[in-house]
Amino acid sequence: MAAPDLKEFEKRMQGAIDALKKEFAGLRTGRAAVSLLEPVVVEAYGQRMPLNQCGTVSAPEPRLLSVQVWDKGLVVAVQKAIREAGLGLNPAADGTLVRVPIPELNEERRKELTKVAHKYAEQARVAVRNVRRDVMEDLKKAEKDKSISQDEHRRLNEDVQKMTDRFVKAADETLAAKEKEIMTV
Repeated sequence: MAAPDLKEFEKRMQGAIDALKKEFAGLRTGRAAVSLLEPVVVEAYGQRMPLNQCGTVSAPEPRLLSVQVWDKGLVVAVQKAIREAGLGLNPAADGTLVRVPIPELNEERRKELTKVAHKYAEQARVAVRNVRRDVMEDLKKAEKDKSISQDEHRRLNEDVQKMTDRFVKAADETLAAKEKEIMTV
């Protein structure tokens, strides 16, 4: 077995940070963001489909999202899906346009969102550490198989630890930025 390719593991760690950013995009901060409606799934044509396959989602104003539904028959289903998505939103239909006002955040909701953000960040940190554990196991195996020396093992260990620290720090910085956004909007 050859020495593990650290680029592969770095990609996996970056994937954890990218997933964290995607999760954070779905957290409502009181500002209209199209990504807020990404998790919404509509019951249409006898099956469940993402909202963006039923209409065009846009943010025409800072506190308003709109969904231009392509099929007039789906307007009620789109409204129902948004209402039942657990986002605390109450859509209103105007022909084929569904307006979704974004309410102000109260203090309790801000604290709740902060807790959720912390949970997402911890999941990202755990994912990064799991990648590190996998690398360390591969390094031990490579040294045992005599495909890398003890010195090389030690050097690669240090590189992996630095990489891990960098990605954990990135998760922490992303969390800090999201917390600031939640508390100041």
